[in-house]
Amino acid sequence: MGEKAAPHPLFRLATELGPLVVFFAANAKFNIFVATGAFMVAIVVALAVSYALTRHLPVMAIVSAVVVLVFGTLTLALHDDTFIKMKPTIIYTLFGAVLAGGLLFGRSLIAHVFDQVFSLTAAGWRQLTLRWALFFFAMAVLNEIVWRTQTTDVWVAFKAFGALPLTMLFGAAQYPLLRRHEKPADGGA
Repeated sequence: MGEKAAPHPLFRLATELGPLVVFFAANAKFNIFVATGAFMVAIVVALAVSYALTRHLPVMAIVSAVVVLVFGTLTLALHDDTFIKMKPTIIYTLFGAVLAGGLLFGRSLIAHVFDQVFSLTAAGWRQLTLRWALFFFAMAVLNEIVWRTQTTDVWVAFKAFGALPLTMLFGAAQYPLLRRHEKPADGGA
């Protein structure tokens, strides 16, 4: 009875992508400030629903929500969209730094997130962690380039239709590494 409920993959997808869809739709219909407020509400609702159904909140979701709420509040209070545009840069940099910092201390922190999904060798976890850390740093740089050189609408479209597909493609591209460093199912050689 004390086990955490495993959410259906579509439920997880909805709670992770739902706020982004709300942000994109509100920006298209209204403006970046209305979209920011709607995004903040959607993030809180997604966390509340997720917790109500699973009695668990992933650390990455909590960190993302805190950053959204802080930078969203700054965006709305100061009526300056710079803050919400910097939010992905900060999240990507934070995730990259945590993963890279873990490696510096001999820990593959990504293993703590995915250890029940994949069974990899220590070398496999280190390589996967390094790759994701570098990916997050690259995405931080890319977000900075896009928001500083493009219109707000282009940045919002990139956030919804560029960053997510890039992340999914990068994740899929890790399949050969996962196969190469997979531990045998029986624990043997």
